[in-house]
Amino acid sequence: MLICAAMAVVAFAVSRPHLMSALAVVGGGLIAGGSYLAIQSGVSALVDHLTRSATPPRRPGLRWTVFKLTGRYALLGFMAYVMIARLRLPPLGLLAGASSIVAAVAVEAARLLIMKDSSPRT
Repeated sequence: MLICAAMAVVAFAVSRPHLMSALAVVGGGLIAGGSYLAIQSGVSALVDHLTRSATPPRRPGLRWTVFKLTGRYALLGFMAYVMIARLRLPPLGLLAGASSIVAAVAVEAARLLIMKDSSPRT
């Protein structure tokens, strides 16, 4: 969230339609966060469904899980459509916001590598 907020501040300072670009970055971050939550809940539901018992999985429960996951992604696609077509948010801002999760992972990986290198050897 901090990386997305920092990207929104930079977009507000650098781009010409200041507010719209910053809102696009925040919107892209919301879409990426929603995608993360959809993946997390879908995988958790699938793992819970498959490990609940030793018997083979019931088909209606598995179908419902797949239906919910598909519906969540359809909702995310609709949100992206509304942001681009109806709200007229810049697509590059949405892309920057959606990539804020990747940037945050890169920052965290670099931080862990630096901490690993600076730790005393035993």
